[in-house]
Amino acid sequence: MSTVNQILGAKGKDVWSIGPDEPVLDALKLMAEKDVGALLVLHESAVVGILSERDYARKIVLKGKRSMSTPVSEIMTKEVIFVQPEASIRDCMELMTSSRIRHLPVMNGNQLIGLISIGDVVREIISDHEMKIEQLENYIKGY
Repeated sequence: MSTVNQILGAKGKDVWSIGPDEPVLDALKLMAEKDVGALLVLHESAVVGILSERDYARKIVLKGKRSMSTPVSEIMTKEVIFVQPEASIRDCMELMTSSRIRHLPVMNGNQLIGLISIGDVVREIISDHEMKIEQLENYIKGY
């Protein structure tokens, strides 16, 4: 089974982030520009939260707040779940499903090294299954 490190090797280790005091509108603009569904919230290079499209929908839109005047820190998820680069893709899928999250920051010790999404995990699982099917077909055919 593949690991988080293998996903990061294939997709890259770019992580988009924003500061906790920035307005939510700036976070939305950055998410749109980078075509991502979440941003890590960093304060002096430390992860202090994560802001997702879900946070925006539930904590700004539904509560009638203003994106231009609300700071990211007011709506971000403060309890961030992390994984290590050695974590298996299966473990990530189970963690994301049980925690009802779509993004996992990857930490190597105290250092942030990447971010994976549920889409990354699903793609890797599909690729792994396709490879196993091909190997079984070749075995049956006698190759």
